[in-house]
Amino acid sequence: MTISETLLPEFDQEMANTRKTLERVPVKPDFAPHSKSMPLGRLAPHVAQLAGFGLSILESPQVDFSVGSYKPLPFESAAQLVKEFDEGAAKVRRALAATPDDAWQENWKLLIQGRPIFDGSRFLAYRQMFLNHLVHHRAQLGVYLRLNGVAVPSIYGPSADEPWS
Repeated sequence: MTISETLLPEFDQEMANTRKTLERVPVKPDFAPHSKSMPLGRLAPHVAQLAGFGLSILESPQVDFSVGSYKPLPFESAAQLVKEFDEGAAKVRRALAATPDDAWQENWKLLIQGRPIFDGSRFLAYRQMFLNHLVHHRAQLGVYLRLNGVAVPSIYGPSADEPWS
């Protein structure tokens, strides 16, 4: 079994869980649980766009946020977020399935104005900068749902709103 074949079931599960969460995002872009917290109108689109960020890790040797075409997604609706997410996740899944084992050991960098934020193997970049990053922000989004009275989906087990049946 290849590394990519080993990673695909986890990818599929995390994307399904993230999609469930994005489907429930209320249209309250200014909501933030604390003055230091990212507003919902930035957090939810960030989660939606992170699916596409995985593609950069799998298909390029580095990303420098100070050069390129990254533009934050403006918040419109849950449907818009899910559409963006689905498109990005589908591209990453195809790239993940096609990534050969030797590519996982190649170096990958994330830079801001030439300054390294991450410098390590593509495998670690995929896990830390993409997948763990996505899960982290999805969990934040779950808190935002709870604070807005929106049912929190079951993710790794039952939630207070969705017991296992």
